[in-house]
Amino acid sequence: MITRTARLTFTIPYARSLKDKRQVCRSLIDKARSKFNAAIAEVATQDRHQTLTLGIAVISGEAGHAGDMLEEIIRFLESHTDAELTAIERGE
Repeated sequence: MITRTARLTFTIPYARSLKDKRQVCRSLIDKARSKFNAAIAEVATQDRHQTLTLGIAVISGEAGHAGDMLEEIIRFLESHTDAELTAIERGE
């Protein structure tokens, strides 16, 4: 069993409240979960309304497949939001 993880940080400059941020967060997570079989959750910066930090975990039987899936999810999340992806941290 191979796992791959990533932590993505987005900046949401137009968010004026935590409610604005939650709308972006919920939309991203719902879109990604409906398309991919991966665990995605908000993992940090919950109290900062212009910063969203998402954690992603992928499990596969092959390292190459897990890495490819993680990269595809990252590209998907980046292209399906008005928020700017400012940092990517990859883990094992």
